[in-house]
Amino acid sequence: MTWPGQFNFDFMGFLLLSDRLTVNSNTTLLPFLIAKLQGWSRSTIKQRLKSGCVNVNGEQVTQHDRGLVTGDQVVVEASARGVSSVRPRLDILYEDRDLVAINKPAGLLSVGTGKDDEPHALGILRDQLSRRNKPVRLWPVHRIDRDTSGVLLFATSVEIREAVMKGWQAAEKTYLAIVEGCPQPPAGTIDQPLRMDPVIYQMHVGPHPDAGRAVTHFTTERSVGQRTLLRVTLETGRQHQIRAHLAWLGYPVTGDQRYGTEGPRMGLHALRLSIIKPGTDKPLVFETRAPADFLALLHS
Repeated sequence: MTWPGQFNFDFMGFLLLSDRLTVNSNTTLLPFLIAKLQGWSRSTIKQRLKSGCVNVNGEQVTQHDRGLVTGDQVVVEASARGVSSVRPRLDILYEDRDLVAINKPAGLLSVGTGKDDEPHALGILRDQLSRRNKPVRLWPVHRIDRDTSGVLLFATSVEIREAVMKGWQAAEKTYLAIVEGCPQPPAGTIDQPLRMDPVIYQMHVGPHPDAGRAVTHFTTERSVGQRTLLRVTLETGRQHQIRAHLAWLGYPVTGDQRYGTEGPRMGLHALRLSIIKPGTDKPLVFETRAPADFLALLHS
């Protein structure tokens, strides 16, 4: 599997050239590219990165949160020629015969949309785990938004997926969120029903005959200026729940274009997922620390 290139060849001829950039201060790759490539859309930069067109000190890099130090040389190539043999790989947090948990990077779909050939975690993981004459089949236990990083769980059979879902209400789901502003009080619970508007693909918050129960708990970890790091736990697990609830409260997630304002990435990270392994009383805890580009939002 390769990352397909979907570029705008009408944009001032830039895709016919290679950009060579020097790092002047310690940072991470995606914010650096956004700052340096003025006039490029965020989506184009992210696609170029995913396509294998970015090199740091001569090494091909696809990770958004790759650290950069002063003096590093970054080259954005015109195309990803010669990278067809490079297979993207995902960070596997846990694997047994029934379940696989990964650390999904921000900017990657959990599963395919069926509308195009855009890469997604399910397809990449299947490709990564399969061997010649022994393909691996996987089913998503849950999903996290494209621009959310963190724990994502897959099952190796429909039966295991259904068994996990039977106990999903008891699963512990913990996120980190960086929001605009400093919530007062610093901790609380948002108990507001949600319903999805299929036209604008956005959650409406508040009572409605079509709305479902949604409960979000949050506590403040720390504030830096006018941004705050929250620890969020979900009592329910509705689509866009954290994003919609925090925006309704008046503290939108940083970089959330749908419910707030655009930024280099969305300030949401799936920190920990705890479940009971099907057929046992054994708790399984999957956890991955927040990446550098997420934490950088707190100090931007």
